[in-house]
Formats: sequence, C-alpha cells, structure tokens
Amino acid sequence: MANFSDKMENNIINHFFMNQTSTAMTQHFLALFTGSDGIEANLPTEEVTGGAYARATVTFTTATAGTSENAATVTWAEATAAWGAITHLAIVDSVDGTEYGTSVDVLMWGALTATKTVATGDTFKIAAGDLDITVA
Repeated sequence: MANFSDKMENNIINHFFMNQTSTAMTQHFLALFTGSDGIEANLPTEEVTGGAYARATVTFTTATAGTSENAATVTWAEATAAWGAITHLAIVDSVDGTEYGTSVDVLMWGALTATKTVATGDTFKIAAGDLDITVA
C-alpha cells in the first residue's frame, strides 16, 4: 500500500515545508471497501457496512528503507451478513470517524492483491506481515 489520501499528502507538505504541526495518531484502524470511489479524496462511498462490520485496530513495525508492515494479525468480526467483494482497504485514524471531527479520515489506501468475497459466517483476516506500507 503506497497511496496517501489527499488529507495525508497535505499533512506531510504542511508539516515538512510549512512548519505546521499535526497531531500524531495514537491508534490506527483498517477499513474495508468494495471499490475505490472517493477514497483518495477522503470521501469514500464504498466502505463495507452492516453484517457486524467494524473497522479493525492495526499496529505497524518500525519502518526500514521506507517500508513497514502490520505487526500482528488483524481480524474482523465474523460477518453476520454478506459484506460483498472486498477490493480495497485503507488505514484510517479513527474507529468510526468521530475522533477528529470528520466523518472520514483516510491516511493511506490501496487495492488488495486479490479480491476476497466475504459471505455470511466468514471472518476476514490479514496475517502479521502481510500488509506492507511503503513510501516511495
């Protein structure tokens, strides 16, 4: 995953070139999507909803050579209804979009290497080390 949202790109530019501070996030979450519409602009319309879906907490390893990965397996709750074909995910800075005063808070996003259809009774997981974030 190497796509920054417009929000994150602005934060980086403002921090490093305009000497503006930004609040470091104390927790990060993963959101699942059935498409990429609006993700980069922080206006996604295709985040999974219903069926016991909730954003999952994720932690990352210390970056080396511009790359980090998830430090532990990330597991979502068992789907109580079909979530559909998951094609994208995003790192977001809140569990429900309310912590920082906006309804959407995408930091980074990307497409899955393979689409995963989540049916009723399925549990979506990302094994430790399988989610790479890269700044190139």
